[in-house]
Amino acid sequence: MKTDLAKILTVAGTHGLYEYVAQTANGGAIAQSLSDKKRTAFTRSSRISTLADIAIYTSEGEMRLDAVFTALKAVLGDQLAPSSKAPSTELEDLFTKAIPNYDADRFYVSHMKKVVDWYNEIAQFASFDFLTDEEREAQYKAEAGIED
Repeated sequence: MKTDLAKILTVAGTHGLYEYVAQTANGGAIAQSLSDKKRTAFTRSSRISTLADIAIYTSEGEMRLDAVFTALKAVLGDQLAPSSKAPSTELEDLFTKAIPNYDADRFYVSHMKKVVDWYNEIAQFASFDFLTDEEREAQYKAEAGIED
């Protein structure tokens, strides 16, 4: 099954990733943890981001997270990424191998730690076979009964 990064959420102040389930009556969201499948209701004021909306800085511009994950997987193979508790040099070395043109002036080790945590959670509880924008749009149209 393909992973839809537009439905995978990160919420400021919480650990881990969530899959969007539904919208709440007050404009928040109900989401299910990828790791333990527990559902949580987040308020409208929660700082929620989808992984599809996140990118890292490179010397050529921004690189979407799906491309970052693909580049990391090419370097790591079937291995998990180093823990976010790994030494900074180990994380920097990994990103230098996977994305040699990352912008070190704007993409910090603290960002790398988040990315490797997300990478490992996707590796363990989802798939690196990502839904494309076109597939997501076609799926939306099919669910809404919209014809081309």
